[in-house]
This record gives sequence, structure tokens and C-alpha cells, in this order.
Amino acid sequence: MNMKKMYFVVVGTLTAAALMAGSGVTHAQSIDAGRGELPLTVPSGYNAVTAAPLIVLLHTYGRTGAIQDEYMGLSALADDYGFILVAPDGTPSTAENNPRYWNASAACCVWDQEELDDSAYIASIIDLVKADYQVDPKRVYILGHSNGGFMAHRLAHEHSGTIAAIASIAGPDQSDERPTPPNPVHVLHIHGDADTAIAYEGGEIRGGTYPGARQSVENWAARNACAAEGRDAGTLDLDRTLDGMESTVTRYTNSCKAGGSAELWTIAGGAHIPELSDHFTRLVVEWLLAHPKP
Repeated sequence: MNMKKMYFVVVGTLTAAALMAGSGVTHAQSIDAGRGELPLTVPSGYNAVTAAPLIVLLHTYGRTGAIQDEYMGLSALADDYGFILVAPDGTPSTAENNPRYWNASAACCVWDQEELDDSAYIASIIDLVKADYQVDPKRVYILGHSNGGFMAHRLAHEHSGTIAAIASIAGPDQSDERPTPPNPVHVLHIHGDADTAIAYEGGEIRGGTYPGARQSVENWAARNACAAEGRDAGTLDLDRTLDGMESTVTRYTNSCKAGGSAELWTIAGGAHIPELSDHFTRLVVEWLLAHPKP
């Protein structure tokens, strides 16, 4: 069945869930969490009885939610996996051409409007979707790329009670120490070791430092009380321009707290914006859906 694009809005007590219950008919809705209307992708098989997973897609610096979705093809999988998707836009910066960004960390990309609270904004989007749709509270996920990945790590720290798992592509944690969140969170970090924009081994952007990919994952393994040693878990084909199964998987799943784990997918020779293989996005979606809250 074809996926249906929807816009949603809260209008008094009339909810999208009520409109859709029993009818199977989608209605054009919209919601404004304070920064303009947001499109929502709802699978065609959605009903108000069965709770659906929710994925929030966060774009890279300078892109939009729509462009990020076009790159990853995430909304095209909503019918296959039954998830609801929202892909919000960051705030235009004061740089040339006003590229959009997320206020995620000192390294990326708090360069103006430091008072901007994107963490609270994204949390409010999740709450509004939950108010209008039957969302499974154990299956709320964040998928971010680069600046959006930095933001995903921040959200896992600050909203661990809401978010079951995050997947970050080339967007590490921050270097400044953050306290262990009160709730475990599953964390997947994907990074090319030839990335020249956000270095695999860590680095600095405009005076703000960030840890490497492995350090980011090991930090989350420690927060989730996992065993310090990760284990090799095979290979994947994540980049269609690189030969063979070029990516290695390292898992930190032993002795973790319930609801927490950490995993690293290293793309050998991978760039900052990988040439995604045909099944890249499916693999990420399947990983997220396999990691609900307990």
C-alpha cells in the first residue's frame, strides 16, 4: 500500500486519532510546536487501536528535514515497518545563506543563538504527536546525521525517560562530561573512518571539541553499565561505492542495564555523507525497532 503524507493539528478536542479510528481514512492535519507547521508521515495501515513506533529524523547542518528524508528514503519505509515519522527543521543561522542547525553541543553547532533550546523543542514535538496519535511509549526513536547526530546524543542524555534508542550517523557525543542519565538508552553510532568533516578519531570545530566515534560509544556503554569490552559482531555493506562488506560492527551488550546498550558501525573508507547502500536505511530502522524500552 502507498504511504500517505499527513499534516496534523490540535483543534480543541478533535484529534487525528479520533478522525482515523475505524475509518481507515487519513485527514490532512498540521501541528505547530512553536516554529511552524510540520509534516508527519503516517503508515497507511495505522489505526488508533494499535500503538505505532515513532521516529524523529534530524537533519545535518544546512539541510532540512525534507532533504534529509530524501537522502535516506526513510518515509518510503513507513508502510513496511509501520512507524510514524516526523522530520523537523532546525533554526536558520546567521551564517551566509542562513543554513539551518541544531543547538546540540559546543562543537556542533552552538555558534549563535546560544539560548535556543532545541532539546525542549524536539521533546515537545514528541509530546504533540503522542497527544494526537497512538504512539508506543516504549518505541520512540531519534535518528540524526552529523549536526542531527550530535543532537540525538544530547536528547538521549536529557530525555532518557522518553527515548528508547538513538542512531547517529557521523555525529558524536560531546566532550564535556555529562551525568549518566536516569534511564538507560540504546545507542547506535555509525561513522566513516575517512570522514574529513567530523573526524572518526575526534577533533575540534571552532574551539569546541568532540570525542571520536569509538569513545562516544564506549562512553554510552559505561553509562548503560555494559561490560567495557565490546565484541566483534560481523560486517555490513553500508556504502554502495565501497567494495564488499566494508563496515564492521562492534557491540557492547554484555551485562548492560535493561533498556541500554551501545553499538558502533565503522564504515572503512566511509565519508561524512556516505553513498548509502540500498539497504542502509532498512538496517538502521530494523536496529531501532529491535531496541525498545523494557
